[in-house]
Amino acid sequence: MEKAYKLLAKQENISNNEAKDLIDAGLVSAKGQILKVARAEMSENTKFSVQKVAKPAIVFENDDILVVNKPPFFVSEKLEKIFKFKLLNRLDKETSGIVLLYKNEEFKERAIKEFKNMRVKKTYIAIVQGIVSEEMEFDEPILTIKGKTGAFSRISPHGKSAITRIFPLMISGKKSLVKIEIDTGRTHQIRVHLSNAGFGIIGDEKYAKNSSKRMFLHAYELELLDLKFRAKIPNDFNVFGFEIGKEI
Repeated sequence: MEKAYKLLAKQENISNNEAKDLIDAGLVSAKGQILKVARAEMSENTKFSVQKVAKPAIVFENDDILVVNKPPFFVSEKLEKIFKFKLLNRLDKETSGIVLLYKNEEFKERAIKEFKNMRVKKTYIAIVQGIVSEEMEFDEPILTIKGKTGAFSRISPHGKSAITRIFPLMISGKKSLVKIEIDTGRTHQIRVHLSNAGFGIIGDEKYAKNSSKRMFLHAYELELLDLKFRAKIPNDFNVFGFEIGKEI
């Protein structure tokens, strides 16, 4: 028996730290199951499957801002190191889509004011459990607790205002493709509201207790200061019988 990350490092011919990062990112599977613990003791004959991470793609750029389509399993902060600019917004590691990086302080201040005044329109695409056949709106406050293992949010009267609107797009079997608009941007807001309503996002292990090759949540459009950005929907959304192309 040997620790999983050491076995993976040998198999992939990478360093132990690189192997740990891959496991922590949820990119490594063994025996058909995603490996969750890098230090788990496993047989030396274990064969690992490693999911490759796509590279971030530039959506738009001018003198003030750089807009990137972030792939899933990619930490937002890593974009700062790649592109040498600072983040205006962040997405969960598991979520793909639009991330903004600012190039100067003047634009940063203008943009932050828009976010604070809820004048930024944010649209997401998701695949969820269950049949969503009509529009829904959730206006439920969310409380976030941050600990050593990361942030966890829940609906609570002691939380901050959070508004989420859901629009049905397609249904396949017992799953639905939906469009989501949010006015606020609380931590894990969409994931919490949908899970609480019984429509957990496919692949959201934290709130929906649902395992999949990825979490099917994509930051599709963002409108800010008379600018509108759109990140193409990833090809892997064409699963479960959905055929959605690149745009909705």
